[in-house]
Amino acid sequence: MADYEFLNKDNLADYIRSKPELSSRINADDIAKFEEVGDGNLNMVFLLADSEGKRLCIKQALPYVRMTGEGWPMTPDRARHEALALSTHHELTPDLVPELYLYDPQRYIIAMQDLSDHKVWRQALCDGEINDGAAEAMGRYVGAVAFGTSLFALERQEYADAIAEALNPEICTITEDLVFTEPLVDAGRNVVLDANVPDMLAFQQDREMFDAMGYAKWAFMTRTEALIHGDLHTGSVFVRNEPGTRRVDSVKAFDSEFSFYGPLAFDLGALFANYIAAAARAYALGEDDRAGWRLSLIEQTWEAFEAEFRDRWPDRRDPRVWGDDFLESRLATWQSEAWLFAAAKMSRRIIGAAKNKDIESLPEHLREGAARGILNISRQAVRQRDSDHSPTALAELSAQILTSDRTG
Repeated sequence: MADYEFLNKDNLADYIRSKPELSSRINADDIAKFEEVGDGNLNMVFLLADSEGKRLCIKQALPYVRMTGEGWPMTPDRARHEALALSTHHELTPDLVPELYLYDPQRYIIAMQDLSDHKVWRQALCDGEINDGAAEAMGRYVGAVAFGTSLFALERQEYADAIAEALNPEICTITEDLVFTEPLVDAGRNVVLDANVPDMLAFQQDREMFDAMGYAKWAFMTRTEALIHGDLHTGSVFVRNEPGTRRVDSVKAFDSEFSFYGPLAFDLGALFANYIAAAARAYALGEDDRAGWRLSLIEQTWEAFEAEFRDRWPDRRDPRVWGDDFLESRLATWQSEAWLFAAAKMSRRIIGAAKNKDIESLPEHLREGAARGILNISRQAVRQRDSDHSPTALAELSAQILTSDRTG
């Protein structure tokens, strides 16, 4: 059992009163709205508002996986990692990360800016919305973090200290197992539709896929390039459109409890994978124009990432040895590795334990083709990434496979 008290409706007001950082932001004696919205796998999340409209989001990490209960223990210290990432990333991109108000290490509680006037991007995409500007915002976010938390920006000791502070092995092990290993080597948690069993077996027997995922897992475990988000999918992004338009006026990356010093292309690949899943849903529903827009997000994110990183490059710490040729080499490597990590993130959502709403909410006769297409994109991506690994090429490859494999 936990050795700290869990928050609930009965004790939240007292908790707020005990913390000046919170009692100054909301009237604990006049709570007009209380909502528990932690529908994810891990945490309790409370949205509060007083009668004057002051709002607050409070999140508490549980010592186990919420979707399974105490039978799957998990360190609540992940809350510290989320708080660290929120504060570090907010300094670099204050418009793209929620503001952190408080971290309570005794009870693993985070209090932050309430974004209930936003919508989770995955849900917006599932609802058929267009959110122009969101993909560019996420590219800019990854680019700022990639430079600002790296050895290009930090002094050597500062960089070493940052890596040590962000060590997150228990949470990283989840990614290492669920993303890179278990889709290929079943640990008893994999499941697919009966119609997709042959696709899963072909995937698991693909030697090139096996070798590529081995390299991806090695890179994930050994490359300390930047303080990455670590779980940057469309379900970890809030969006808000300008009223009556398709254009966003606010985008926020959240849920960064999987953050650690890792390969920066992992965050890019995670975004690419989720754009492809959103496109697979649209193709399955016969919404080809909408699917094409979703695949265009790949290039939008990459171009914004590259532009942000290039803009910061003149401020690199040691231009004596890190010249422009080195920059071009890094960008090419990250682009290729984004394909690799996208392949991993796509396939795990089809085969592994934690599914993707974009696909799972489809009727089975449509889901079959969407799932098959995503697995086939993954297999082809690891083959093509060493030749043409441009964002346009990934979008074109995805469109070709998703249209040919769709069912219904």
